[in-house]
Amino acid sequence: MKLRDLPAGRFHFLSGAISALAGVLIFLSLTISVFAQNGQDANTKEVNGLIKKALKFARNGTLSEAEPLLRRAIELDPDRSDAKVELAYVLVKGRRLVEAYDLCLPVVEKEKKNSRAFAVMGAMLLSAGRFDEARGFFANSVRLNRKEHLAWAGAGMLEFYENNIEKGLSLILKALEIRSDEPDYLFACAQAAARSERYKEAAEKYKRYLDLTRSLDTDRRERIKGLIRFLDILGETGGLYQTFGGDQTSVPFELEGDRPIIRLRINDRSEPLRFVLDTGSGISVLSETTAKRMKIRAITKGGYAKGIGGDGKFQIVYGLLRKVAIGDVSLKNVPVYLRKFHDANQNVDGYIGLALISKFLTTIDYGSKTFSLTKKSVDKREFRKSEALSLPLRLTSSGFLSGEVQLEGVDAILNFIVDTGASVSVISNRVAKTDAISPFINDEKMRVIGSAGVTDDVSSFLLPRITFGSHTRNSIMAVALDLDIINEAAGFEQAGILGGNFLKNYRLTFDFKNSKVFFESLDAKN
Repeated sequence: MKLRDLPAGRFHFLSGAISALAGVLIFLSLTISVFAQNGQDANTKEVNGLIKKALKFARNGTLSEAEPLLRRAIELDPDRSDAKVELAYVLVKGRRLVEAYDLCLPVVEKEKKNSRAFAVMGAMLLSAGRFDEARGFFANSVRLNRKEHLAWAGAGMLEFYENNIEKGLSLILKALEIRSDEPDYLFACAQAAARSERYKEAAEKYKRYLDLTRSLDTDRRERIKGLIRFLDILGETGGLYQTFGGDQTSVPFELEGDRPIIRLRINDRSEPLRFVLDTGSGISVLSETTAKRMKIRAITKGGYAKGIGGDGKFQIVYGLLRKVAIGDVSLKNVPVYLRKFHDANQNVDGYIGLALISKFLTTIDYGSKTFSLTKKSVDKREFRKSEALSLPLRLTSSGFLSGEVQLEGVDAILNFIVDTGASVSVISNRVAKTDAISPFINDEKMRVIGSAGVTDDVSSFLLPRITFGSHTRNSIMAVALDLDIINEAAGFEQAGILGGNFLKNYRLTFDFKNSKVFFESLDAKN
């Protein structure tokens, strides 16, 4: 990082040419000084008022109201670094990361003891997915000021994304000890508590969040209210995803459209159902049609969620399966979404989400077309001791698996969702428009079927090279989609999706406890 040149100060001098007027000039200079001081006090008071009002709007989530107030404060006093830092944080919350970086970096470079500036810089880097750099800024912020709550909360979210749930939750709770009425911290705490299966605690934190945040749009408020009802029900249900039966199992899968599909049974029914293995979903999904046929009813509803395709929205309906059996392994109390499937030709009953398989070491072998679940305590495979084969994975706030990917021609490392349930890989519209990627657009348009409906005439690209860890594939097809919907809930920026057309070349073993995936190429050259 390079220090920017600072503007030189301006100095004004008064001098008298006639000694006889010295007393008058002294009086005059004092008068001017008093007027200047009064003007400065008035200016400072106005700037302070603008910042205070902006902070109130920002805490309430009304970023569009906070931003102009902070820009006005900076206009009135360009030297007020606190206004610049708070504007940077507003921009981070609005995912305008480049602007936030340009505002906050000079403050960090100039003011080495500004703990708030270091915390905001960490928040910006975390949102960009630059975890190691963010960790350093949060640590430095806390070292400067043990009461810098944003740094504690940011460090907690970083641990949460890296699947260190208990540690993350404890750090977020530390932030709440310092600032108990901060809505963002309550929301983060609720997410971590839910992931930790503390459903009652999560519901309580979401309720407090709604009490403090009055500016939410109707859809989001209804989604959170529905989630609270669902969490309350889960809290009364007892343990979820309770495993019993065998310690391990292996079942065959069919590969259709580069998506693995297995057969399982639910609620002790003999009828085998076809489910897609979907590492791109946190919770499992059951089709409305299958739910109706098997008399599985909704336990509550939660407004409308945003999704890819159609009009971008679909109704959230929660269900609960008493039992799910995959081969010799069974699980009790499995939460699901009940949702309409938009492809009439899609002969599947549901999707297996991460939460269902996360208590096991999970292997998807595209070579032998087998899906295996093994309890961690009985797994004896030697490859787990080799770090060279493993790649770190993170979990987004919304429950997606995310890994670092390199695209040929793009210097930056990008975060991609690892999604066995997607037939084809995806790049964001922003990536697609870059000079490095735009030349690889195809004439062929594609149809994309998402959770919210169907989108036709989607642009496709033939990417020359995609690298994930030490694994590289050439000439990978990808479609360009607006991923803002995903990024609104992800917590850190996702630039694409690694789909089945990339993943089918490997044997994948997911170690959810240690946030790793072991990649073994089916092609000796890779």
